[in-house]
Amino acid sequence: MNRLLLTWSDAGTLGPSPAHHGRRPEGDRGPVLRLLDQEESRYDAIVVLTIPAGEAPSRALVERARGRAPRVELRVVDVDDPSDYAKLFRALGPLAAKLRRAFPPAAWATDVLLSAGTPQAQTLWVILVQAGLLPARMLQVIPAAFVPKPHPRAVREVRLDIEGFPEIRALREEVVRLRAEARTRDAVLVGESEPMRFLRARIARVAATDVPALIVGETGTGKELAARAIHEHSPRGRGPFIAENCGVFAEGVLASELFGHEAGAFTGAAGRRRGVFEQAHGGTLFLDEIGELSPRVQASLLRVLQDGTLRRVGGEATIQLDVRVVAATHRDLAAMVAQGTFREDLYYRLRGAIIEVPPLRARGGDIEILVDAFLDEVRARRKGRGLKLTREALRRLHQHPWPGNVRELRAEVLRWGVFCDHTVDVGDLAPEIASPAARRPAGGAAARGAAAEAGGEDVAPLAEVVASAERAAIERALRAHQGNISRAARALAIDRNTLKRKMAAYDLRGDVA
Repeated sequence: MNRLLLTWSDAGTLGPSPAHHGRRPEGDRGPVLRLLDQEESRYDAIVVLTIPAGEAPSRALVERARGRAPRVELRVVDVDDPSDYAKLFRALGPLAAKLRRAFPPAAWATDVLLSAGTPQAQTLWVILVQAGLLPARMLQVIPAAFVPKPHPRAVREVRLDIEGFPEIRALREEVVRLRAEARTRDAVLVGESEPMRFLRARIARVAATDVPALIVGETGTGKELAARAIHEHSPRGRGPFIAENCGVFAEGVLASELFGHEAGAFTGAAGRRRGVFEQAHGGTLFLDEIGELSPRVQASLLRVLQDGTLRRVGGEATIQLDVRVVAATHRDLAAMVAQGTFREDLYYRLRGAIIEVPPLRARGGDIEILVDAFLDEVRARRKGRGLKLTREALRRLHQHPWPGNVRELRAEVLRWGVFCDHTVDVGDLAPEIASPAARRPAGGAAARGAAAEAGGEDVAPLAEVVASAERAAIERALRAHQGNISRAARALAIDRNTLKRKMAAYDLRGDVA
């Protein structure tokens, strides 16, 4: 693998020296050349950085370094004040990205020299390296005054994977998570149906406490969004929200993901890593698919919840935690406890409060609201070009049982954004949504007749029954209030605009007799 040295120039600038600069001792050629004097300092390329005022003095340094590497470059960074953190960061961030492209980490091992440049520039090297924006090893040339004679080496590697050092990498990951949260925040708990109103009220009560919460519901109902709502409305709302899916990792990997590990704890553990419990300190940890935990990990999790402490995999130190755990599952944990596949003590520890997220088929009145929200997302992706549903297409949406719940509905709406230009009609819907008959038992009327002969009944899909009852209720309300939409909406305890959307879906008018 090729080796690259990245350093600021130590040749100074034109004009008066800064106040913190002292005269270099006689015979001291500076940290850059002192590093290159070392036997092990053999590089295939050297990149020297300087500001415009230091370009001329730095060229002499570059010429002296040319005999130490086949490729030596001088790059002028457009910063007039190298003690300004903001200006340096704005310049070094893009520069780090360019260097990664010019010297890809897969082929180049990079060393960064911390001993040259202003203290502010040296600090930013540490931030970029620790945040993973600049994959590199950090080196320090020990000042000559502190090098005893004889001294085996005047260069040391700077490693900051020590307990207590700010976890900049984790902060960067948290920024990514917060940006993702901001993108989805508007979609949290969308809906005005009675089940959603009850869910919001329950979340508000649970959020005000600090007890663990267990969120149950079918796949695709939005359990993580409910967990985010609990976090946002709780006193921990300013802390981190960390989400982990317990069903996607093998047992050994999951233990490391949850509790972290020490360097050398297992093959491939090159350095210390904080688990999601530590990352969520002061905030909320959301553990999705909690029913997939192995018995061994269940025991470790119970210990953390009971004691509020953990030990990393392969570690000995005990780490104190302040984390609220919100778990979720689509499985019946009580049944798993009875079967002996889930620990009873862990189950009762997790279910401090139970939140049930309703399936979409139980909140049919929210379909139009959700479709509008997802169409707004389509409109943003299509740069303002919106889509309009026909009444028949909307009616088919109401009739569909939505086994995949809100996730299925969102995927359907986003698909329209790809294949539809202006209008969404029945023919544009997925086959299982466009044709209710496709959801009936194979064989059609003959099969249903056979079922009747066998003593069964012809059972319609729940969505069709709900839609029929909803239409009948709206018709009765309009008749009772002589077609006045506002009074009918109040009687039905729904929003006026919601009633108008339903009337359009069922092809009803305000002057129903």
